[in-house]
Amino acid sequence: MGDESDVAELGDPLRLDRQVCFALSVAARSVVALYRPLLEPMGLTHPQYLVMLALWERSPRSVKELSAALALDPGTLSPLLKRLESAGLVTRGRDSSDERVLAVTLTEPGRQLRTEAEKVPPGIVARLGMEISELEELHRALTRVIAATRESGRG
Repeated sequence: MGDESDVAELGDPLRLDRQVCFALSVAARSVVALYRPLLEPMGLTHPQYLVMLALWERSPRSVKELSAALALDPGTLSPLLKRLESAGLVTRGRDSSDERVLAVTLTEPGRQLRTEAEKVPPGIVARLGMEISELEELHRALTRVIAATRESGRG
């Protein structure tokens, strides 16, 4: 009797373990937790690390550009920037060419932190214990998911 119900449940479209949203949520929390011991010595949270990654690519950047690059609304981004500024890693100020634009610029300590941050990606790969090719395929698949949610108007 238990076998029949188990088989029937396997086809259940509402089984928790069949939900993409559940797998993504648990994976995201789990991966972010792996970052914590690598980022704490640098004084960064994972969201702050993402902001710094964007600024290491290009600085200065407007808050609007950062918001778009990180897929975060300005209201979520603003407290992150305030904490990074308090830590002496960035400065915020009006753009000299357009006073309406708030620009975020790396400070010298913020630029120097990049050297320490270069150890993070290999540390995460080692902690995950997955092949680089697997991680690259996962990244491609997640990028497709992100694009699909944006195209559907729900992202």
